[in-house]
Amino acid sequence: MARYTGPKTKKSRSFGESLFGYDKAFEKKKYPPGLHGLKRKKKQKSDYSSQLTEKQKAKYTYGLLEKQFRNLFVKAAAKSGVTGEILLQFLEARLDNVVYRLGISPSRAGARQLVTHKHILVNGKLSNIPSMLLHPGDVVSVRGKSQGLEIILNNVKSKTEVRKYSWLEWNPDKMSGTFIQAPARDQIPEKINEQLIVELYSK
Repeated sequence: MARYTGPKTKKSRSFGESLFGYDKAFEKKKYPPGLHGLKRKKKQKSDYSSQLTEKQKAKYTYGLLEKQFRNLFVKAAAKSGVTGEILLQFLEARLDNVVYRLGISPSRAGARQLVTHKHILVNGKLSNIPSMLLHPGDVVSVRGKSQGLEIILNNVKSKTEVRKYSWLEWNPDKMSGTFIQAPARDQIPEKINEQLIVELYSK
């Protein structure tokens, strides 16, 4: 499964924000990595540099590599509407992201692992494809024999506030959630300037 496997805290520090969920080490060192991280002067970025930074930030945040991300952009550009917003909606509709948003896993990386290890069902059928795009009305649930796993139980119990996402609906009794609709841009909490990504790929 293609994914970034390098040092996550260092990568977050280079962007100035935690890209992989809560990171205790990042909270202690919110400055660029390297010997002169604290003293490094901020240089004015070129347009290309800003555009590239936003694309990289989105890729690392959602756990995609370049080919996957570009393919998703092409798919978003082919649809009518605002390309940048549609791209983010596609990223939010990925199965691994929805498992994360529902609180079944504390991170997208953990959610991908749950999916690939066959702990997750979509509309009652086993799915081990993290990149699967969900559609309105799709139901994501924890597989019956997996509902008793301590790691899943702890995640679900410890993250009750996760139900704040209005485009998702959680049923604690059935340990399942429904993807109600694609979220509007102002409902997506990620700090990504999607227009810069569109400008980069439009060159």
